[in-house]
Amino acid sequence: MKEVRFFYTPEPQTGMLPDEEAAHAVRVLRMAEGDELFLMDGRGTFFRAEITEASKHRCGFRIVETLPQPRQWGAHLHLAMGATKNMDRIEWLAEKATEIGFDELTFLDCRFSERRVVKNERIEKIMVAAMKQSRKAELPKLNGMTSFADFIRRPFTGGKFICHCYDDNLPLLCDSLISGEDAVVMIGPEGDFSLDEVREAEAAGFRSVSLGKSRLRTETAALVAVHLMHLAAG
Repeated sequence: MKEVRFFYTPEPQTGMLPDEEAAHAVRVLRMAEGDELFLMDGRGTFFRAEITEASKHRCGFRIVETLPQPRQWGAHLHLAMGATKNMDRIEWLAEKATEIGFDELTFLDCRFSERRVVKNERIEKIMVAAMKQSRKAELPKLNGMTSFADFIRRPFTGGKFICHCYDDNLPLLCDSLISGEDAVVMIGPEGDFSLDEVREAEAAGFRSVSLGKSRLRTETAALVAVHLMHLAAG
């Protein structure tokens, strides 16, 4: 059985692996000229390629076959969440959500947020690694930190939902999602959204929903929301 190696190459037309991917291929995996590798551009296409150059800092290739991948889910799925104080929890969420499959991630600056700055570079690397590991053809879009007020005013297609814990009788998110419809779900920070934020979101067209009876951590709630959206969009 032949081992398949996947590498992220956002610009495959250049014929060169990005520096980090090249170092991994040549210096870690000891790949050489003539070896086969598979590329993913993060935009829905895989490529079968052959190494044409392998040096200490460079790895060139020629594309042998272009392999467009069918979408694994049928809607645009957007998660917006209050960033947790602990960065490890944010990174865990980004990894697992990418493995499941979604399209866009926004971190929200909310009234009760304990973290108001998120450096995207490391999170992007984690999402790329998760995309490769799970053999996803598309890399989710990672947005910068966005204020709650600005976010709810943005135009969105499909269902708009805000999850919070202020009402025990809210409809469940799993019952509110429509199969195949775009969806954006907001998850609050530690301490939840404020009541004023919930009211502002509802006034902007977001529906208040619940994830169930259990009180979940921010990153757990976010992952549940991604999974539910993914199932509905499948």
